[in-house]
Amino acid sequence: MGRLRTRRHQVVLNRSAGGDTAINVMLLLLGILMVLPMYYVILNSFKPLDELFVYPPKFYVVSPTMDNYKDLFTIMSESWVPFSRYIFNTVLISIGGTFGNLVFSSLAAYALSKMVFPGRDFFFQLIVKSLMISAGTVGGIIQFIIISRLHVIDTYWALILPAWGTTLGLYLMKQFMESNITDAVLESARLDGASELRTFWSIAMPMVKPAWLTLIIYSFQGLWNTGDSTYIQSEQLKTLRCAIGQSLNAGVVRAGASAASTVIIMIVPIVVFVISQSKIIETMGSSGMKD
Repeated sequence: MGRLRTRRHQVVLNRSAGGDTAINVMLLLLGILMVLPMYYVILNSFKPLDELFVYPPKFYVVSPTMDNYKDLFTIMSESWVPFSRYIFNTVLISIGGTFGNLVFSSLAAYALSKMVFPGRDFFFQLIVKSLMISAGTVGGIIQFIIISRLHVIDTYWALILPAWGTTLGLYLMKQFMESNITDAVLESARLDGASELRTFWSIAMPMVKPAWLTLIIYSFQGLWNTGDSTYIQSEQLKTLRCAIGQSLNAGVVRAGASAASTVIIMIVPIVVFVISQSKIIETMGSSGMKD
């Protein structure tokens, strides 16, 4: 029997050095392919117009310039609604939608994973099947009717309320709770006199911290990138992405400013993802979505 290989005093898979090298090279190539679109977008934001439309596209800048960013802020400053208002709208919608999604998804996941009631499995199967349906496309008309009946058209609630009912977060939380919270721990809390809500908040939620951090990231990213909406008509209620999109809708002359706006919009989600990527990987592994 061959000797076990160790690395940093831990036993590792008994592969050859050549196998490890091949895997590292493959991962490096995959990493480059994933980073390449982001690199190209950032690169375009520093290209003057004569380089921006060169074909085939070049992955370097001959004469880098900051004019695209200057043009973008000049265009946005000419809007009759202050640029800060668009940022405020986006932050408010992102935080409000994310908070509600976290609360309702966590409560529903706790009930589905740790409580027994008639129809529990049926409801979970519905949730799983709903993940295969694009809610914005298939359920767009129904969602518009509901929002209209609630009389929240042209308000912040029109964008916040739909975020509270997304099923992906519920699925992630439910799967993570099932695999990481034992019934014995919850029973101990109940025997000590803790209410069900106290058990959920003080025992269950701290044990599934990676899951709800992942849910926060996914929800925040989706809401931050909210663009044009059929629910919002007032200019002072529009999001940053929507405002930039309509301001730059003037053809080729604003292509440079459009490239700069793409970088600005994607900075926040990327930073949030990079900081919390380890939690996302742990959650996907426990929820069965790692493949």
